[in-house]
Formats: sequence, C-alpha cells, structure tokens
Amino acid sequence: MASDPADLTAADYLDSAREMTAADRPYLAHLLAEEAARRTTDPATAAGIRASFPDPTTARKESD
Repeated sequence: MASDPADLTAADYLDSAREMTAADRPYLAHLLAEEAARRTTDPATAAGIRASFPDPTTARKESD
C-alpha cells in the first residue's frame, strides 16, 4: 500500500473497506467505502459502492 494517502486509489479504499467488514468494523468500512465512492468518476459505480456499505448508524434497528 502507498505511504502517501494522496496516492491511494478507489480500489485501495474498497479493499480496506472489505477488510474492515471482515473484521466486524462496519462504521470504518462505511467511511472507507465513502472515500472510494468520492474517488470514483462514474456515478453509477459510486452509487453501487455506497449501497454495498451503508451507514450502520442509520441502518441499525432497535430491538424491542
């Protein structure tokens, strides 16, 4: 991985988001995916990324 954050690509951020999902860190995965979406030029791809990593604070369901 690159040492300068400016050198990171959308794919780098997506890889990290997947790693955070596997590590059960959904909010961090969401933040990394959001950055990947920002670095993507295609709006449809960005929308797909955002849909794959929803914000866990808004998707959370309260138990009764």
